[in-house]
Amino acid sequence: MKSGKTPAAGKLDENTLLLREGRKIVEALGQTFAPLVEVVLHDLTNPDHAIVAIANNLSGREPGDAVTEMGLARIADPAFPEVIANYANRFPDGRPAKSTSIGLKNSSGEYVAAICLNMDISMLAAAAASVQQLVNVPNQAPASVKETLSNRRLDDIAPLIAEFAAQRNTTPQALTLGQRREAIRLIEARGLLDLRHAHAEVARTLGVARSTVYTYLSDPKGAS
Repeated sequence: MKSGKTPAAGKLDENTLLLREGRKIVEALGQTFAPLVEVVLHDLTNPDHAIVAIANNLSGREPGDAVTEMGLARIADPAFPEVIANYANRFPDGRPAKSTSIGLKNSSGEYVAAICLNMDISMLAAAAASVQQLVNVPNQAPASVKETLSNRRLDDIAPLIAEFAAQRNTTPQALTLGQRREAIRLIEARGLLDLRHAHAEVARTLGVARSTVYTYLSDPKGAS
């Protein structure tokens, strides 16, 4: 027994099914990317009244409005690319947009519908500019100031002097007079000499009297 459906009627049913499924996709994508992404379903079989569903309306269009230039190009050419992603666009009020257009074909290879995503990048661009301003560091601290944001601790003094000595292939107690003065200036530059008992810790690490530390600081040419 032959089916009562004609080929034309079968194609219509398939097209209707594609549009029905397209509505679900538009609704889901709209909820996922709200409020920055407009999602539109176009019926390419009815270009004068192509828009059948729109989520997160950012362009001011309504269901029943005409197809866009991209849709007309698809209608005219079945070989037109099925997916065009991330191309520059613009909303009617001038806001920049990033758009993606996805064409849907039936089993005959004809374009039936298109799902288009239009992201409002104006707010994102402003946010990106604000972030760039926040991370921008146009100025430098004075060369004489080597600032760090770590906590200064008395326990940092001995390791710092030991590292200073190791870089010179010696020990803290074996540093020359000039090297000791240089090490103390390093400790001072790190702000560690401001700590309570810092001078005593420096003296202990270098193996000198506490008064000698003051001598190094007050008289760069002094000796012990």
